Parts: sequence; C-alpha cells; structure tokens
Amino acid sequence: MSSHLLFVLLLGGVCLGYLPQKTFAEKPPNVIFILADDLGYGDVGCFGQEHIQTPCIDQLASDGMRFTQAYAGATVCAPSRCTLMTGLHTGHCYIRGNKEIKPVGQEPMPGDTFTLAHLMKQAGYRTGLIGKWGLGYPDSASTPDTMGFDYFFGYNCQRNAHSYYPEYLWRDDEKVALESNAYSHDVMVDDALQFVKRNQDIPFFLYLAFTIPHKKLQVPSLDPYADESWSEDEKICAAMITRMDSDIGRLMELLKKLQIDDQTLVFFTSDNGATYRFARFNHSGPLKGRKRSMYEGGIRSPSIARWPGKIPAGTVSNQVWSFWDMMPTLADLTNQSLESETDGISILPALLENKSIEHPPLYWEFHERGFSQAARLGNWKAVRNGVGKRLELYDLTTDVHEDVDLATKHPDIVDRFESYLKSARSDSELWLIPESK
Repeated sequence: MSSHLLFVLLLGGVCLGYLPQKTFAEKPPNVIFILADDLGYGDVGCFGQEHIQTPCIDQLASDGMRFTQAYAGATVCAPSRCTLMTGLHTGHCYIRGNKEIKPVGQEPMPGDTFTLAHLMKQAGYRTGLIGKWGLGYPDSASTPDTMGFDYFFGYNCQRNAHSYYPEYLWRDDEKVALESNAYSHDVMVDDALQFVKRNQDIPFFLYLAFTIPHKKLQVPSLDPYADESWSEDEKICAAMITRMDSDIGRLMELLKKLQIDDQTLVFFTSDNGATYRFARFNHSGPLKGRKRSMYEGGIRSPSIARWPGKIPAGTVSNQVWSFWDMMPTLADLTNQSLESETDGISILPALLENKSIEHPPLYWEFHERGFSQAARLGNWKAVRNGVGKRLELYDLTTDVHEDVDLATKHPDIVDRFESYLKSARSDSELWLIPESK
C-alpha cells in the first residue's frame, strides 16, 4: 500500500487541526482575503491567460507565492463560502448547495456557527466583509454581523448580486440606496479602501468578496478592449476582469502608502470554476470542466498569497490546500488553538517556509442536477457524476485534464475511494442524496 493511501485511511473523517505555534514580535499581521466570483483557473495572466490583462494580480504572484494545486470549497457559490467560513468541507458543513430563500436571500447557517470572522475577532482583529455574503437573508440567524463581522457593506443576497447596478446595497443591517448609474463593484472598492484607512493602526481582517466576473456581463467601460475585433460579450468579460485587477492594484498601492504593506498578508483566489465559455479566453486553462463540474476546472482555483518579507517572492508552490484550510491556518497565524472540529490543516509552514505538507483527503459534493461527488487522495482523483454512476479515477500527476479513466486498471484504489466517500460525509436533512428521498 502506498504511503499516501495509508495516510488516507487513517484520516478519513473530520480532524482537529494541529497548530504549531508561531509568534510575531511586531504587531499581528493584517489579513486581506480577496475572493473573485466565478473566475476560472486560466483567467489571469500568471495562470496562463493570453488575452485578458491582469498586471496587478500577476504582480501579486511575482511578489508572493502562486499555488498550482489550491482548491475552492465547492463548485458553486454558497457552499464554497460556507467551507471558507467554517473550516468544514461540503460533507460536513451546513450549507452544501445554493438553496434560495424567497423573496430574498439564501439558506442561513445556524446561529451558533463559529466562523473565520469569529476566530479573527477573538484574536483582537477588526473584522470586515465587503462584497457578497450569500449565506443567509436579512434578519436571519446568519447575517454578517451575527457571524463575527464588525462591519459589512455589499450584497446580502447572491441573487441580487447578479446585477452590477442594484437599487441598494447593505451597510450592516441598513439598506443604502445607490445612484442609478452606480456600478456596485466600484462603490464596494472605494468602501474597502476606506476600511483599510480607518483601521490602519490596528490589526484588521478584511474579507473582500468581489462579484466580478459573475454574470451579468455589465461594465461601465470596455477599456482597454473597445477596439478589439471580439464579440461584445467577450469585451465586457475581459473589461470586468481587468477592472477588478486595476482595483486590486489600487489596494496594494494604498497598503504601501500607509506603510502597512509588510504587515499585511494578502490572499487572492476564486470561489469556484469559470462560468463563461468563450473559446478565445480558455477560462479553465489546462483543466477540464468549469463551474458546476466536479472535474478540476470546476474546483481548482487560481490562488496567490503575498506577505513581503515573510512569504518568499516569486515562489510557485504545488502545496495542496482548500478553503477549509483557512480556519486552521489563520488560527495558527494568530496563535490560537481551535476547539471546534475542522476538516482542514494549517498551511502556514508552506506559506512561510515553502515546506510541503501532506494533506488529508479532500472531499466535495454537489446537489444540483442530482448528486455528484469528488475526492482527492494524494495525487489520485475520483469523480462520481450522479447517484449510481460508476466511479471515475484519474492520476493528476500525469493527467491534470482528467482524460484517462484508470478505474478498471486500479480496482483496489477505487475500492478505497468508495470506502472514503461513504465515510467523508454526514447526513443532512437539507441535503439528502436523491435515492434516500
């Protein structure tokens, strides 16, 4: 039996994160977690994009660490964000799909949920969420203020976030009316810069959940693509991504101006795979699939971490990690021991020392179009595209596009995956698999 499969069998369930303690002589670092919405693995230059200009994101990678094997929490919005907030993958977290609540909002998390924001607040950080929430509805048990955020500005409901020209956004628990021509992304970016300015003298945690490039295709200007011989939709899509990129550049310049650049750990990633299908842009890069797929293009994310003087600049890391690792990682960063269970591990040694950390099994499930599952054990990846469907098996070492199904050649590995998939999830009344209904 290979060592990574033995490791899998030993770590089949939820684990308590082991947190090697780090101390920092100076003020605890600020943390900014930038989350793009539906940005594909190949949508930015440092991950292979050839047509859409992303110089500021590319500079993040040059200044920090680019991850080639980082994963989103799910293949759609709400459950991916839930894994980020809770440290639990979609076999254990409360929100495992996009469950809409009428007239506005999504299924809320329970009121006693311990979140990443609670963790940072507990460590003495000023916590802010600017952008999209999508994990509850106004006055529910799960709004940003009840889930640990001192400040919130943006969309409570992810359906409302489909428009970049909404009538209003939320500031904490109050609606803020917008001008009819106000582009919500621009408004939220300006607010994020103000949040950083207000809190420059104290440790802060900013969860900056952009809505770009999620549909609708809307942007105030087609620059710098107005004169390209592309379709109108291609120009809009590219302009949206470049607009977000420029605003990330504004944020980085502000950190330098305030002289807190080297005191700030910045993450950049995307909540799931690409939503668009423009052949010109090759949104998923070398990967198969896109949003709503359990193949790598649906869940592998273009991820970067930057912290001058701490994270080695210009590093490319093949460290495997996913959103549920942020809880133990930031607990490690802030010298806190996690009392709650987590499916993740701290990747802080990978960030600070470029050490390779063996990761426990990764698991995803998806509740639209039936029920599908995926898991990664070492470099093996398994996908089941529906209840009762045969398990597909891929070796990501040699087949990142998941073209060659090796299930018939490795029945022993398939059996181990079958056992793991049964143990990886807990039953949920909200998220029943179809055959159990």
